[in-house]
Amino acid sequence: MNLKFLETFVWVARLQSFSLTAEKMFSTQAAISSRIASLEEELGLRLFVRDSRGVSLTPEGLKVLDYAEQMLEVQRALKQSLDTTSPQQGLVRIGVMDTVIHTWLSPLMSMLMQAFPSVEIEITADAARNLCEQLQKGYLDIVFQTDLIRHESVRNLELGHYPMHWIAASHSIYARPYASLVEMASERIITFVKHSRPHQDVLNLLYAHGVGAPRVSCVNSVSAMTRLIRDGFGIGALPAALVAKPLASGELIQLDPGTALPQLHVVASWRAGVGLELIERIVQMSRQVVGQYALDVGPQRMVAVPGLNSQPPLE
Repeated sequence: MNLKFLETFVWVARLQSFSLTAEKMFSTQAAISSRIASLEEELGLRLFVRDSRGVSLTPEGLKVLDYAEQMLEVQRALKQSLDTTSPQQGLVRIGVMDTVIHTWLSPLMSMLMQAFPSVEIEITADAARNLCEQLQKGYLDIVFQTDLIRHESVRNLELGHYPMHWIAASHSIYARPYASLVEMASERIITFVKHSRPHQDVLNLLYAHGVGAPRVSCVNSVSAMTRLIRDGFGIGALPAALVAKPLASGELIQLDPGTALPQLHVVASWRAGVGLELIERIVQMSRQVVGQYALDVGPQRMVAVPGLNSQPPLE
């Protein structure tokens, strides 16, 4: 039995798409279809149902998937046992939201490059919604963003959260006491990209306090957002971790209208399965990095999920 055909079968089952599998395996859709057809002919079984909703496994296909993953795992273990001197190789595609880039991505990259010097790391920065979609389509291997992804082949781990704050330039007209959130909401609010989790949290908080038409400016770049806030164009709703230095210098200040913002969570989401052990190791490393970062900056900047520092095993 051709193990390449089995690997193709496993990826079609994971991605539920022949075209996405072709992209993943640097092949053509016709070649992927041919491999599956050959495998079905050899087994005498129909492995997939193809309809208007996409591709799904037949009951027989589900049974074959379990054995196929076991066979690929045996192949991987055999190769590893025969060649213990070669470093880990391959390509890992990591998707990150902007907040991660500006906080703990660099320590993670340093750890990865030291542990896996022969692995190519490809970084994609995007909004959480887009990252989730790219992971589910197989374009990314692991993403660090704000939401749990409800998908049968995707695993999630909440790493921690960033406390969010109301922040303004100390020299601006916004640097004054506010009696309530409603009073402050008459000013311009600057926050993350439209439809992102923090943007929705800000809107929901304002609506809950009776602010029907808030002036909220959405910015798709952390650098641009912090620049606008520092230049006095509005009140920021963002993690203090992103502006730690100007806060420490007094260039920026935290405002307290009596109503706190919801926290900004960070979640690791990845595809689990046979042949993806490197991704699992990167998740473990991210737990360690976030735990250390939270200790370094303190709970006003980031709070790690309890136990991250001890690196407990994944369930």
